[in-house]
Amino acid sequence: MFTWFADTLRQYPEIAIFLVLALGYYFGKFTFKGIGLGSVTATLLAGVLIGQLGITVSQPLKALVFLMFLFAVGYGVGPQFVRGVAKDGLPQAIFAVVQCAFCLAVPVAIAKVAGYDLGYAAGLYSGSQTISAAMGLSTDAINRLGLAPEQAKAMLDSMPIAYAVTYMFGTVGSALVIALLGPVLLRINLPAACKEYEQKQGGGQKELGGAGSAWHRFEARAFEVQPGGLAVGLRAAEVEAMIPDSRVFILRVRRADGTIEEATADTVLHEREVVSVVGARDVLVKVLGSGVKDAAAAVVASRGGTVTGDLPTPKEVNDPELLSMPVEGVDVYVTSKEVDGKTLAELARLPAARGVFLRMITRGAVATSIPILPSTQIHRGDILNVVGRTQDTTAVTKTLGVADRQTDVADVAFIGASITVGALIGALVLKVGGVPLTLSTAGGALIAGLVAGWFRSVRPMFGRIPSSTVWFMNSVGLNIFIAIVGISAGPGFVNGLKTQGAGLFLWGAVATTVPLILGMFVAKYIFRFHDALTLGIVSGARTTTASLGLVCDLGKSQVPALGYTVTYAVGNTFLTIWGMVLILLLS
Repeated sequence: MFTWFADTLRQYPEIAIFLVLALGYYFGKFTFKGIGLGSVTATLLAGVLIGQLGITVSQPLKALVFLMFLFAVGYGVGPQFVRGVAKDGLPQAIFAVVQCAFCLAVPVAIAKVAGYDLGYAAGLYSGSQTISAAMGLSTDAINRLGLAPEQAKAMLDSMPIAYAVTYMFGTVGSALVIALLGPVLLRINLPAACKEYEQKQGGGQKELGGAGSAWHRFEARAFEVQPGGLAVGLRAAEVEAMIPDSRVFILRVRRADGTIEEATADTVLHEREVVSVVGARDVLVKVLGSGVKDAAAAVVASRGGTVTGDLPTPKEVNDPELLSMPVEGVDVYVTSKEVDGKTLAELARLPAARGVFLRMITRGAVATSIPILPSTQIHRGDILNVVGRTQDTTAVTKTLGVADRQTDVADVAFIGASITVGALIGALVLKVGGVPLTLSTAGGALIAGLVAGWFRSVRPMFGRIPSSTVWFMNSVGLNIFIAIVGISAGPGFVNGLKTQGAGLFLWGAVATTVPLILGMFVAKYIFRFHDALTLGIVSGARTTTASLGLVCDLGKSQVPALGYTVTYAVGNTFLTIWGMVLILLLS
């Protein structure tokens, strides 16, 4: 039975690839106290195990899925990369390049000191920096060196050994170094720094979910305009202004004759009419208490008058028909050049923002959740989840960009054309002093993804790739590549692990830790980033999402995520390219 199974896998290697993927994704999801192999490492180990059967896999398949993966990587980070390099994120982008330089220099030095060949050096770099994509560029660079086939194969087979040994500490160690050791070394009180940043930027008030109360947790309630009340004869916008520093809107009015009208900012209110008021729940509670009376008194005083006697208390009524408004939540993909870089406080004053509430901001390839603060800047490529009446969400969508509606259809023509153009450009070879220089087809696909992702953020009429498709290209594309690497390296993996295992692990720990410590000190004392952002910035530059999650948990805030997206985009790009640069430096 086993002989038949092994012979079948040798005859049909595509079955072996699917088996490796199944094992890798299944075992990669298990964790112990938050620590696990992850799908990439588990797939590599499964590939090595199945590879003991001596299976040969077609190499063009490996190149195809790797180009697909690199394009998806670039597409996901394109808007943040371009913004970081060209605009307000420049200091963070420059720091990311410095951090990436540390991440390259230390493994190169270790490879020379320890005497590792190019394969072990490339695997140590990719594993210790947890940048799996770099192995593909290193593979391509080794194949271009003109080595004897046996020598090149030996190097390529040693690469996954070093990667597997160093990856675990690269993942866990980076999170521990940044989140636990970082605050101690830099003398940062992370919770206090995050709280101080929120208060300085206009936040401070916390709600369920961690975002500012002015933009979410809303509900609609009905109130009757009382005779003699201050709202009588005023426009809706003037009544809304009685509750300062809060977003409260009058959306519908039941007139005295029973008819219901959709309210605008200029709708005039009369006594005994019932209005539908929408706002944050804690703000609406004030309408029934003394808060609105104090606000009304302040409005009267600002007009040079005084309040004599008691103001009528707002009367809440039950009016299901009035409150039955068509509402929807919409993901808005920001593309407008006019709103790019504006703060939420500035956007809240736009006419189109009336009646709309912001529930969530996501940014970047890993959908980083951005804290909702008045000073939070919005950029093209961000996705804003807004909620409100259908006509209001439609109006704000036109102002900000386009509705990011769910769809299963990807623009495959755009994908194919972009990868083709990028790979063709990458295939060009330029000789400088007799030395051939090239981006390689892999580097060309990565750059094509960066350009395509940025272009999609400013011209969203085409080039749409659903997030599920991007995930498939990114995750499955990479893991098919890793599966083939593991299967091909399987026969020599065990022997290499026996001879190099312990030393590789220790050198990998050094290669992970030293660049992070250097980067944290540079971020704090040379770039002088805010203490609340520093560790998030370092996490992004080293593309370690695990450490960002731990930093946010320890800081009890999402503020560190503000420093993650730009540096992640730049770091992910350079750390991948370093896979090729490392081979050039050591060869």
